[in-house]
Amino acid sequence: MMLKLFKENIRIALGSIRTQLLRTVLTVMIIAIGITALVSILTVVSALENTISSDFASMGANTFNMKQYENTTRNRGGDERVIINPIISYPEAVAFKNKYTYPFTETSLSFTATSAAEVKYEATKTDPENSILGVDEYFMTNSGLETSAGRNFTGFDIDNNAYVCVVGSDFEKGLLKDVNPIDKIIAIRGAKFKVIGVLKEKGSTFGNNQDLRVLIPIQLARSLFTAPNINYTVSVMVGKKELLEQALDNATSTMRRVRKLSPVKDNNFGVVRSDDLINRILGITKYLGLASWLIGIITVLGSSIALMNIMIVSVTERTREIGVRKALGAKKTTIAIQFFIETLLIGQMGGLVGIIFGILIGFGIATAMDFAFVIPWGAIMAAFITSFIVAIASGLYPAIKAAVLDPIEALRYE
Repeated sequence: MMLKLFKENIRIALGSIRTQLLRTVLTVMIIAIGITALVSILTVVSALENTISSDFASMGANTFNMKQYENTTRNRGGDERVIINPIISYPEAVAFKNKYTYPFTETSLSFTATSAAEVKYEATKTDPENSILGVDEYFMTNSGLETSAGRNFTGFDIDNNAYVCVVGSDFEKGLLKDVNPIDKIIAIRGAKFKVIGVLKEKGSTFGNNQDLRVLIPIQLARSLFTAPNINYTVSVMVGKKELLEQALDNATSTMRRVRKLSPVKDNNFGVVRSDDLINRILGITKYLGLASWLIGIITVLGSSIALMNIMIVSVTERTREIGVRKALGAKKTTIAIQFFIETLLIGQMGGLVGIIFGILIGFGIATAMDFAFVIPWGAIMAAFITSFIVAIASGLYPAIKAAVLDPIEALRYE
């Protein structure tokens, strides 16, 4: 019986909506604008977070790096000052690797030899925009890098200074296009290297193209690129996540011993966890999410006022109809439910249109900004719930007003 009554109320509501089609469309669009603003911003924020997570996943899981800086400043007495740390030299990096023996860890040494190298293959050469990295056999594992073809370096390659290299994915599209890059010979500063692997595509992170790089054994890189004050990076991967904090503390004390720091001196090096930067940036995106909610709520508030106004006008226009129904025995609850269902239908229509437009706009912005688009299920659920709350808040007063109309006065209404 209740289901039959509910279906009848929906049928009546749809009939009323059809008779006032223009007004309904305008009301739906008003609600849709608010929901669109909410969903589109949340969609872009989700795409941004997904892009950041994907980009920095390349840093590797459960890893931390010993660097020259932590990319932060320290405060002393309320005054901010920049700390000038010495570079991590090759002897220090090697000494750390030899002394650091924490269980379930692998230590990798690497450095960026140049970011403006020219690479040649046969008679073809690239623009001088390639990064050359000197690495060891653990670098790719610790950095979360994988090959789409070929293999990683082995201990034999590194120990014997083999003239082999692993290239970024852009080389398959440019210098080594239309050929199988594996076992091809490329030249860097006159030295010839055999390609043993191609990295999976990583894209660009903050303007830094990760696919235009060549990895070569660290000792060969040191012999080819002899600039003074080369800064090395020490990367440590911890095999067990629960040991990460202890391993990091042990690494800090080891580096302090390497640098002969007294107990009263601060660290003159940086320890950067793989998840530090991503957590910091994702923390900023939370504010974007809050801002989008604020914008959406303000817009939806205007939509709810418009919807309530429309429904009050509808009650006024249908006063005589309400009087006839009450005279025929309709209860107050029946009248209230009828108007309430009509409001809910209009609200959900607006929500659905807003969700569709919001996702399309969000997808367009994410595509234009080269973000990794994902369907924002959270935003969709938020939009449905928001439109439902708007409909309830907007429909409550008009439904009550319709329900309490005096049937005699309603029948007299012209």
